Amino acid sequence: MLDMPRDTADGWVGRAIERVEDAALLTGRGRYLDDLGVKPGTLHMAILRSPHAHADITAIDTSAAQALPGVAAVLTGADVARLTTSLVVGVKAPVQCWPMAVERVRFVGEPVALVVAQDRYVAEDALDLIEVSYQSRPAVVDPLAALDEGAPLLHEGFPRNLASDRSFRYGDPESAFAQAAQSVSIAIRYPRNSCTPIETYGLVAEYDPHEDAYDVLANFQGPFSIHAVIARALKVPGNRLRLRTPRDSGGSFGIKQGIFPYIVLGAVAARVAGAPVKWIEDRLEHLSASVSATNRATTLTAAVTADGRITALDFDQVEDCGAHLRAPEPATLYRMHGNLTGAYDIRNLAVRNRVVVTNKCPTGLNRGFGGPQVYFALERLMQRIAVELGLDPLEVIRRNLIPAGAFPYRTAPGALLDSGDYQSTLEAGLAAGTLADLRTRRDKARADGRLYGIGFAAVVEPSVSNMGYIATVLTAEERRKAGPKNGAQATATIAIDPVGSVSVHVASVPQGQGHRTVLSQVVADVFGLTPADIKVNAEMDTAKDAWSIASGNYASRFAAAVAGAAKLAADKLAGRLARVAAAQLNVPVEEVVFAGGKLCARDNLANALPFSRVAALSHWSPGQLPDGTTATIRETVFWTPPELTAADDEDHINSSLCHGFIFDYCGIEIDRDTGEVRIDRYVTAHDCGTILHPGMVDGQIRGGFAHALGAALLEEYAYGPDGSFLTGTFADYLVPTAMEVPEPVIVHTQTPSPFTPLGAKGVGEGNCMSTPVCLANAVADALGVADVRLPLVPSAIAALIHGPEAPAPAGARAPAAPHAGGAKGEKLMRGAGKAHVKATPEALWAMLLDPRTLESIIPGAHGVMKVSDTQFRADVTLGIGPVKGRYKAQVALSDLDPPKAVTLGGRVDGNLGFGGGSGRITLTPDGTGGTDLAYTYEAFVGGKVASVGGRLLDGAAKVIIGQFFAALARKAGGGGAAAPGFLARLVARLAALVGGRAP
Repeated sequence: MLDMPRDTADGWVGRAIERVEDAALLTGRGRYLDDLGVKPGTLHMAILRSPHAHADITAIDTSAAQALPGVAAVLTGADVARLTTSLVVGVKAPVQCWPMAVERVRFVGEPVALVVAQDRYVAEDALDLIEVSYQSRPAVVDPLAALDEGAPLLHEGFPRNLASDRSFRYGDPESAFAQAAQSVSIAIRYPRNSCTPIETYGLVAEYDPHEDAYDVLANFQGPFSIHAVIARALKVPGNRLRLRTPRDSGGSFGIKQGIFPYIVLGAVAARVAGAPVKWIEDRLEHLSASVSATNRATTLTAAVTADGRITALDFDQVEDCGAHLRAPEPATLYRMHGNLTGAYDIRNLAVRNRVVVTNKCPTGLNRGFGGPQVYFALERLMQRIAVELGLDPLEVIRRNLIPAGAFPYRTAPGALLDSGDYQSTLEAGLAAGTLADLRTRRDKARADGRLYGIGFAAVVEPSVSNMGYIATVLTAEERRKAGPKNGAQATATIAIDPVGSVSVHVASVPQGQGHRTVLSQVVADVFGLTPADIKVNAEMDTAKDAWSIASGNYASRFAAAVAGAAKLAADKLAGRLARVAAAQLNVPVEEVVFAGGKLCARDNLANALPFSRVAALSHWSPGQLPDGTTATIRETVFWTPPELTAADDEDHINSSLCHGFIFDYCGIEIDRDTGEVRIDRYVTAHDCGTILHPGMVDGQIRGGFAHALGAALLEEYAYGPDGSFLTGTFADYLVPTAMEVPEPVIVHTQTPSPFTPLGAKGVGEGNCMSTPVCLANAVADALGVADVRLPLVPSAIAALIHGPEAPAPAGARAPAAPHAGGAKGEKLMRGAGKAHVKATPEALWAMLLDPRTLESIIPGAHGVMKVSDTQFRADVTLGIGPVKGRYKAQVALSDLDPPKAVTLGGRVDGNLGFGGGSGRITLTPDGTGGTDLAYTYEAFVGGKVASVGGRLLDGAAKVIIGQFFAALARKAGGGGAAAPGFLARLVARLAALVGGRAP
């Protein structure tokens, strides 16, 4: 490649110019998937999802849904399995993974059936008409419990729910531990969380029966390795699957890689329906059933010297990937494999990695992608080493950092850290953030009796993932059989049209990174133009555009790999343009420079040609090109760095190309009464190599900080013991807003990467790795505790401050013990009470046995059918908050003693969840024509209904129960009234029952 000299004094790279993307986005003119028009006749898809975490599907009746006017097709798991093949499973095992449940459901929200109809409204109505019979199974949601003998088994091909178990050894960890002055250990349970984009999944799928080909428009992030997975699932060659993306995407943060199972469903639906099919995911679907980050149980032990120098680490990691091991998982576990020693010079390492399946939503890519889980354990351990050895935590970090002159540095497990001066970045951060001032504030706060702590974290931020790292889950022998995998292909195309205008296209789908702005800067600098002269197209079309299996926007690879590939493509074109200009300017080619929209002679700038004239020559007069010079119309570069090699036989892997460095510290104060954490100051110092656009780099840091703040203080995907998803709304899954995010102090140093064309490294994910543990270390410092778990919500912090909640006072009702129905973990409640009704026991008894009366007083009842003298069936539609569902109720009477007593037992099942219970009612005449009613009951509720939150369920229960008793009183004799306070107490108790809270 010709090295073209140019005037760099006024270069565009490194300047915070106005973002090209912002004008449309800030004025509401973005073009997201749901904004785009569709073809006439396009149908709409809705998905029926399982309310159970684990159950066999014993029957599905879709006849009523298929008969609904406007419905074009109804598909079940059996239909999907007939038309597709199993999705790729992330390890070699006799396990199948379908995009829709086949015979068994394994998590709440798993697709069970889909409807295609003329609009979404009809499709949703049709879902209510599908009757599914389930036989529930025990569920397991804790990854360590999943490994126990006798734990519920999710897949026969994963004995004891263990999908993978690999051990690694680097150096001589056994000797290091034997010779250590001390060992320090910490056990971590990193929770599930996710980065929830403002735009959910969406797609428009079309099938061409003449070509047996699919065309799918989706807000898909990639990587494009998933293209092969989708094509395989649809049983077509890759050239029969066209994937396209819209111009704008409302965020992804890795999450939209997980849309690929729905692409398969949408494509099959279009094939069966014979028309294009559109699907837009709603928020409840996204929270409960898209993807989340993995939760991980880690035990980490360090061998340390007396002065805090770490000589060896021992990792035991148990990764929870949810109900199915979908590609590319277990990538979250192995992406950081080369970086397990972090920023520290540690030569001995032992690792055990176990991958477990549980009855939770399958996991996938999420901002930080394995880094938060690794560094939470490692940096919490650094703090514990300081505490147990009586050292300053900052000094422990300093003593273990990789020396500044050691780069490129090869870590024990194989990562090649390209460049850095960690000590200088640390000192720059300390100076800019005035650590001494924070320590003074801490001392004063503690003298006043307040809770104040300081936390530190030092992490390496890897970027540009090596495609071969995932193969480390295989043994060396298995890798040899499978064939080598490595590299990180990036693709860019530069094109020049007949009037000399420059266009850029890259195989990287933006989700807010500013592709169009930064690429215009990079290419403008090469050609001596302005960014306004460059048109960037970041939409993707696999049928027309250049791409490769590793293409895509993930692993913070845009600046380092994608923008670098664009520069290489521009450089190649510039070299040919310089030869064309040299012949016309009559100067040697090495004397040609690009500046001010012209190609000039270096020593005589007046001897110049307009860029557009030279650039267009290949279109208008290719015969004038100098001998040996090819056309300057288009150049495509596929770039992969040689440093990204496959794993060797000893399992060494350079899992990423380039590695930034982050040093964070913060001061926090905790409210002693409420447990609320307030950030006093947060300092984050970054070395991300060459900075291409300072404003966007700081924007990425702020965005990552906001996501990390949510993970640290607010966010957790919560599941009940039975696998019920409990955080299905933003009222339950709390995310930070601008009001909760303080302004961090951002500090920069720059050590350019020698491995990337522009010297850039990734910067978009780092704070997701460093901030949660930095805040946790500060909380641990403030409270003087060893075990700090995320999220750091006030209730959890208050428990650390005040200790366990005091026992109930004498005479208070103790919590009920689980009954047989609650053994699987459903929410259970027991209660008892009395009432007085102005009707005879005989009248009330008759009402309890009369289906017409029951139909008239049960809110939402469509019909009550008497199956036998003691059994009834009913159809009921109930709405809870933003969701509405149709239930099938079964009620049985037993232990009848007419008209004195009866036991009612039953169960309800529907799209929103399930519940049931039993109650004993006794009726005693009062001697004046009325009845004293006494009752005892126990009931449970579980499944998807729990995900809408206790507050909504409480309110709905109060309304429904109030309506029922008001109707019962009217039917029983008009003026009948319950005993004073009875109805209020009953409503409160049953509302608490439905919401799962003690009254």
